[in-house]
Amino acid sequence: MDRTTGSILRFTAALLFLLIVAVGGGLGSCAAYNSVRVWNARTAGEAQYAEAEQNRRVAVLEAQAALDSAKLKAQAEVERAKGVAESNRIVADGLGGPEGYLRYLYIQNLEQSQGQIIYVPTEGGLPILEAGRLTRSQPAPQGGN
Repeated sequence: MDRTTGSILRFTAALLFLLIVAVGGGLGSCAAYNSVRVWNARTAGEAQYAEAEQNRRVAVLEAQAALDSAKLKAQAEVERAKGVAESNRIVADGLGGPEGYLRYLYIQNLEQSQGQIIYVPTEGGLPILEAGRLTRSQPAPQGGN
């Protein structure tokens, strides 16, 4: 072989080697890209799962806090009712029992109802109606314009 033929063969071999490296690199890049894409999808799925788990934990904690709050509010309401009942008992005992306390409340309401018509129940439990008193003291409405 002469020198030119050897150069051409070396050049062709180098070119063939470069072509094989380029094609192999391209195929390797495609394979690497696919594996990175699969890895990204798996990582994204794991991240979504972790986020869903965290959201579930937060929802459970919020529900537990709402339950605890409702229980404490109910206990506070019971304690408030006990205080009101004790206060009413003390006032009623100071006024001679429940009848005296009811009479006291009745008098308090009378003081606050100035100018209003008050119906007082009789022994039969029926109020005394004074409908006739209103029509006598007020003029009858005029019909027409």
